[in-house]
Amino acid sequence: MKKMIVGIILGTILVYLSLRGIDFREVADGFRQIRVDYVLLFLAIVFSVQLLRSFRWGLMLRPLDRVGQISLFSVTCVGFLAIISLPARLGELARPYLITKKSRIKMTAALGTVLVERVCDSVAILAIFGAVLLFIPSLPQWLVRSALLISLLTFLFVSFMIAMLMKRQAALEALAPLIRRLPERFAVKIDGLLHQLIDGFKIFSNFKLLLQVMLLSVLVWMINAAAIYTLFHAFALHLPFTAATVVMIILLIGIAIPTAPGFIGNWHYACILGLTLFGVPKSEALTFAVIYHFLSIGIVVVLGLIFLPFNRFSITDMKKEALSTHKGL
Repeated sequence: MKKMIVGIILGTILVYLSLRGIDFREVADGFRQIRVDYVLLFLAIVFSVQLLRSFRWGLMLRPLDRVGQISLFSVTCVGFLAIISLPARLGELARPYLITKKSRIKMTAALGTVLVERVCDSVAILAIFGAVLLFIPSLPQWLVRSALLISLLTFLFVSFMIAMLMKRQAALEALAPLIRRLPERFAVKIDGLLHQLIDGFKIFSNFKLLLQVMLLSVLVWMINAAAIYTLFHAFALHLPFTAATVVMIILLIGIAIPTAPGFIGNWHYACILGLTLFGVPKSEALTFAVIYHFLSIGIVVVLGLIFLPFNRFSITDMKKEALSTHKGL
């Protein structure tokens, strides 16, 4: 609840910063000039990204169990609906919970694959950013420093995950002093959950599968950048493809900040910040941000609601699943 309140306050501040100094007549004019054909193309591209995400997740889950593509796609759609709907990133638990209902995979192991997914996304985005620097070397220092910090954190996290997988017993022994400080009933549960979580990292021991996932990750984010580039044309913004990648990267940094559900505020402020780097007036950037947010969130909501009747869940359900997992250890 505290995180949600802080997130709403921060989102409100970012909404204010996004709207400050805006001529709303120019914003209204921008809405009227949108080309619908490019909007439809944008929606098709975003839909294809969701398909690719679900397929990629299936590859990550393969060392644990094979899951059908229809199940993967439906769980992915509902999972992303949960991410934008629930506060404090609680929605990240929805996919691991739901996939347990369609496979033999334990929830904690599935959560491990989600962590792997985040690492692969970070590596792919950093690789794309490195390529962009070759074409736009004069990007703001704060953006370059942010990329360097993310690179360091990603490297440390990957190293930790690989060490946990390859040297499981040694890693658990290193964590044992911390675990022993907990009450006995929790210590036993956490030890078992750590084993399941490490199982979710198994893809790191399969180089061929990992390479496929990494290539798919780069493809997913290049297609995401292509979606933004398509939307540029809908607004008659004559910007290069590299500008779309920069906007995407700044947006990803922006929505990493926990704010109100739906990324309201940070999404818009990040888009405006990225577009103004390329000389787009703030009012036009706001129009773009509003439409981009509406369409992106809209397709997630529609797809999520379509598959929600087949993948119902609640925070209470996820808690019960975690408790049942504990009892089985």
